[in-house]
Amino acid sequence: MAKKKFSLRRLKSIKLKVFVLLLVFSIVPMVVLRYGILRTFENKEVERRMIELNSQSKLMSTQIASSGYIEDPTKEVINAELLQLSNIYDGRIMIVDHSYTIIKDTYQMDEGKIITSTEVVTSFQGEVNSHYDRKFEYIEMTMPIINPDGQEIIGVFIISVSSESILNEESFYAAQADLITIIVAIVGFCLALFFSQVLVHPLTKLRHQLNERKNGLKDEELHVKESFETEVLCEEINGLFKNMKALDESRQEFVSNVSHELKTPITSMKVLADSLLSQEDTPAELYREFMQDIAEEIDRESKIISDLLSLVKMDKQNATLQIEKISINELLEVIMKRIKPIAEKAEVDLVLESFRPVTAEVDEVKLSLAISNLVENAVKYNKEGGFVKVTLNADHQYFYIDVEDNGMGIPEESLDHVFERFYRVDKSHSREIGGTGLGLAITKSSIVMHKGAIKVASELGRGTTFSVRIPLNYIA
Repeated sequence: MAKKKFSLRRLKSIKLKVFVLLLVFSIVPMVVLRYGILRTFENKEVERRMIELNSQSKLMSTQIASSGYIEDPTKEVINAELLQLSNIYDGRIMIVDHSYTIIKDTYQMDEGKIITSTEVVTSFQGEVNSHYDRKFEYIEMTMPIINPDGQEIIGVFIISVSSESILNEESFYAAQADLITIIVAIVGFCLALFFSQVLVHPLTKLRHQLNERKNGLKDEELHVKESFETEVLCEEINGLFKNMKALDESRQEFVSNVSHELKTPITSMKVLADSLLSQEDTPAELYREFMQDIAEEIDRESKIISDLLSLVKMDKQNATLQIEKISINELLEVIMKRIKPIAEKAEVDLVLESFRPVTAEVDEVKLSLAISNLVENAVKYNKEGGFVKVTLNADHQYFYIDVEDNGMGIPEESLDHVFERFYRVDKSHSREIGGTGLGLAITKSSIVMHKGAIKVASELGRGTTFSVRIPLNYIA
């Protein structure tokens, strides 16, 4: 079964296809040319023979008419000439009189018989007929015999000659052509084998380099410059390898960050618990303080796990959105109302500005999570007496949400990384306010799932603006 499967795979190889194609293109034209040349030779020889017969038949018909042979078929001179002509062409001559009776047959088989074939009848009407029968190997010609004054058809001259000599000559040339065809086929086979090897060599070389890379024998880029196609293919594969390498590095970094982020609260709780256990008769105030710290670390651990689960759900290729048509204005009002206590505690003003009523097809839960993250971040990373302004607008195709603050801002070198997982602009400040570094990654994933886009503009010390654009009508 395995051998059969392997054979079927080999039949699909490009090398075999190129070999067969080259072989066909070298042999088929030769075979067609052979057939065409031999057929042309045969037709030309038959045509030449017919011209000869026509000339001889006209000459003989004139002699027959002028000699009165139709009335007296015993004339020895004419009979001798008819016999000589039939011997020259290895054929048969018959003379038919006006009553359709055969008065002379050089084969002496049908004399006295009536003949009413189509050729004879049309010849009595003045037509000259010629016919080549390849199957039975003969050429036949019928011609009217006209009396000397040219006014009356007095008989018909019929001559049938063998085409065996033509076909024998054709067979000779056919044998020569067959020999040439065999030589061409052998040469074509060798050339096809050679060129199929040459043409497929770049692909073979590429396959070997891929195997070396797969087996860890080398790690550099692929380079096969023997052809334009393999050069382009190498560029595409090298680009794919780079993307895979970047993805693997990102995965490793993500795992490392997850491990670190999950381990840190546990380490803190372990230190606090060990401290309590190592002390005898721990004061209630200290015990309560340590337990409060442990509870905060547990909350932080829970927040990290919740954010990770949210991110994983959005990363799934088969993640689905619960699309429904909702009022974006009302959604933003609910978000602002929920975050208002946090803003008041941080002494930050919240402002919502809607230019028009907006209704769109979205997943309310996921979009609410994304916008909430933006607004909460704007509040948490703000300053006392600052503001957060949320703006809603729309056109005929998209709705736009801007979240603007006048907080600490983001350094220019960090703008390209703010949506990366676990990335923090200010790690110490993030630790103080309980950030996990996953909020903006979750926000971007949610917006991308809605076929939308998000961008950020910021100036250090002056504030940040996140701009969101999402289609009004969801396109699956």
